[in-house]
Amino acid sequence: MQHKTQLTLSFLLSQVLLLACAEDLECIPGFQQKVFYIEQPFEFTEDQPVLNLVFDDCEGNNKLNFEVSNPDFKVERDGSLVALKNVSEAGRALFVHARSEHAEDMAEILIVGANEKRGALKVIRSEGTEGAKFRLSGKGVDQDPKGIFRINEISGDVSVTRALDREAIANYELEVEVTDLSGKVIDGPVRLDISVIDQNDNKPMFKEGPYVGHVMEGSPTGTTVMRMTAFDADDSSTDNALLRYNIIKQTPIKPSPNMFYIDPEKGDIVTVVSPSMLDRETMETPKYELVIGAKDMGGFDVGLTGTATATILIDDKNDHPPEFTKKEFQATVKEGVTGVIVNLTVGDRDDPATGAWRAVYTIINGNPGQSFEIHTNPETNEGMLSVVKPLDYEISAFHTLLIKVENEDPLVPDIAYGPSSTATVQITVKDVNEGPVFHPNPMTVTKQENIPIGSVVLTVNATDPDTLQHQTIRYSVYKDPAGWLEINPTNGTIGTTAILDRESPYVQDNIYTALFLAIDSGNPPATGTGTLHITLEDVNDNVPSLYPTLAKVCDDAKDLRVVVLGASDKDLHPNTDPFKFELSKQSGPEKLWKITKINNTHAQVVLLQNLKKANYNIPISVTDSGKPPLTNNTELKLQVCSCKKSRMDCSATDALHISMTLILLSLFSLFFVQLNLSD
Repeated sequence: MQHKTQLTLSFLLSQVLLLACAEDLECIPGFQQKVFYIEQPFEFTEDQPVLNLVFDDCEGNNKLNFEVSNPDFKVERDGSLVALKNVSEAGRALFVHARSEHAEDMAEILIVGANEKRGALKVIRSEGTEGAKFRLSGKGVDQDPKGIFRINEISGDVSVTRALDREAIANYELEVEVTDLSGKVIDGPVRLDISVIDQNDNKPMFKEGPYVGHVMEGSPTGTTVMRMTAFDADDSSTDNALLRYNIIKQTPIKPSPNMFYIDPEKGDIVTVVSPSMLDRETMETPKYELVIGAKDMGGFDVGLTGTATATILIDDKNDHPPEFTKKEFQATVKEGVTGVIVNLTVGDRDDPATGAWRAVYTIINGNPGQSFEIHTNPETNEGMLSVVKPLDYEISAFHTLLIKVENEDPLVPDIAYGPSSTATVQITVKDVNEGPVFHPNPMTVTKQENIPIGSVVLTVNATDPDTLQHQTIRYSVYKDPAGWLEINPTNGTIGTTAILDRESPYVQDNIYTALFLAIDSGNPPATGTGTLHITLEDVNDNVPSLYPTLAKVCDDAKDLRVVVLGASDKDLHPNTDPFKFELSKQSGPEKLWKITKINNTHAQVVLLQNLKKANYNIPISVTDSGKPPLTNNTELKLQVCSCKKSRMDCSATDALHISMTLILLSLFSLFFVQLNLSD
């Protein structure tokens, strides 16, 4: 077998445990070495130095003080750790807390067995290995974050160049190789795992705030209110993240400075006072604020502390019934008036923001006619008693109501409503002079239009509600839009003073409306108003009207249909259509036009020949279907115009043709209408 130079890497530990330390760095306040390994002796001897700790706050270490987690040890002023007595068992670790005016820090002393002792990397060289070098690589060396670790090329000792943060990177996986002078690998690579040992450099933090808890008043002792949970970024497998909770401060401190207790391990806050002390109504305030501390290192003094405020609200339960402030209330109301007449006041010691305080009122007696209602004022909790149906003094001058009050929420089982939760309301009704009342109101009557002036329409009836006052009533017209009516002030008989015209603009849908007053003899007098509706029946008293009254035609027109005439009548059916259209007698030797019926309301005028340019009056009569019928004799003005190139010239050139027959027919029709009206 060919002889080769071989190098073998061996380690006293398979994993190198390092803490944040560096060589030749600037002054960093705190312990210059934060983790120590000491081999477990058979016994730590009293007053014998175990090791020396170096603390430097970079300001002279003024007022430096040390605390040790194990009370069997102390640290001298010079940094020497000594046992206060012979100690055979000290546990796996000691923690030393140092504090000066300018800095504080913690060191960890790990007690390991002989086979666990920490050592540096060593090189065991075989023959012919002179000139070999160690080379270190991996994350933290030549990979980001670069330059944290370095290796002595000759001795193989691995060192750290700057402080490490376990919370950023807890483990590093490096590789070590042995190379010759030319850089050729002659052994390795060998994996080197470096674990950053945690130091207690993170205080606990409460991240889930705000913390608000609720507990019902009168809850049993030991009732859980809420849970507080803190987080520590340090290694959860060490005491650095072993948290213990405590209550630092309670505000207010009454009725007891220790109203609550917190489980040191779980963080559960529970009540510790008796249910009677947890009475919301007797407390200074129903809100308590607790400053909660979470300390790591299992709660030892060397641990770091984080704080948060827990707000605890004592919730109300309905353990106090509402009670009226007095047993009897008085109210006075005028008859005929509605609205609130009295506010009933109650007291309730429960929380005004809850249904345990809000009152519900009920009328339990004295309201058979449902004339009264009671509602709760949401702002004051008072009961607003109202009259909803007007009261009548003549029927009853006094009313007595029995009213109870309860809460929206039910009372707790051991509490009941007592006599103070009911009250009496005495109501006095004051008499007022009420206005007379028409019977019926409104009043209705049907009459034919055009009845003679002085005709009786109706006799009204009004009575005075004040039966005990024996007053008289007089009547008067209040509103008569057309001025057609009058009323007897004593007996209330209504008569006509003018012709009732159904076609008047004061009549709507065949109904004429007037208002009348009934006035009593009180002091001052009271007035009642009555409404009269007169339904007017139609009479054929309107002649039909004709439209249009003007037509134009060309003197050379081929279509001699001049115009379509329509008729209308203000009267109602059957005093309107069908209408009869006729031409009055035409003067002259020849007939010039004719009229033809189209339907019940329209007819057409047709020329029998072309006429010369002139203005013509065509006599036309239109008659309705009433009994007796009425005829309107009128004229259609016809303009015969010259038409050239789509232009119509209607300027008059010939004399106007007038029919004497039309004049005679008009006079006869007027006489006939007057004769019918007189009948």
